[in-house]
Amino acid sequence: MIEQKQRVIVYVDGFNFYFGLRSNEKWKKYYWLDLVKLFSMFLRPNQELVAVKYFSAKPDDMSKSLNQNALFQANLENAKFKLILGKYLKKTIKCFSCGNVIHTYEEKETDVRIATQIVADAYQKNCDIAIVVSADSDMIPAIELALEAKTNVFVYFPPHQYSSNLATLGSGKAIHMKQYESRFKQCILPDVVHLEKSDFDLSIPKKWKGYQAL
Repeated sequence: MIEQKQRVIVYVDGFNFYFGLRSNEKWKKYYWLDLVKLFSMFLRPNQELVAVKYFSAKPDDMSKSLNQNALFQANLENAKFKLILGKYLKKTIKCFSCGNVIHTYEEKETDVRIATQIVADAYQKNCDIAIVVSADSDMIPAIELALEAKTNVFVYFPPHQYSSNLATLGSGKAIHMKQYESRFKQCILPDVVHLEKSDFDLSIPKKWKGYQAL
């Protein structure tokens, strides 16, 4: 009899993943990634990738938003890439010492959306294995519930990100993605990606292309 493959869903904390790459100048070259291809390289022969669920929010800065949108559109060409967006909310911070007021933006809903998806997929038996790509300890309750639902959960730390609390959870040893840079190199998208649905050639953002020369 043919052994049925284990179904895998990957949940990517987009902010954690991005800031991990951003924290090291040499890793910025991997902004322009084929994310489905990357996580497929971590699977075993008896496993099948069902989806890469990527959680993020669009920044208020127009140039950053355009760069991010290019990455999303390039990856959405693969049906296994699922984009789940939260939102940014304007936030005012006042210094108690000097009284200065700082206006900034805070990402909202992403943690809740990731947790909801992990728990829902576990209890609906949509996957046999959940891979949580984050170093955010807010993921702990969702991981614990998924484990209770008999779903195997593995924690992958984005490059330059780590949580001792998350490292002790899961069905096996946590994976430090920084140790697998060779796989990142193999998954850089082409400079021009043809979008089939819109019949449009999408180019890598110029600033991101510059990082690849570092």
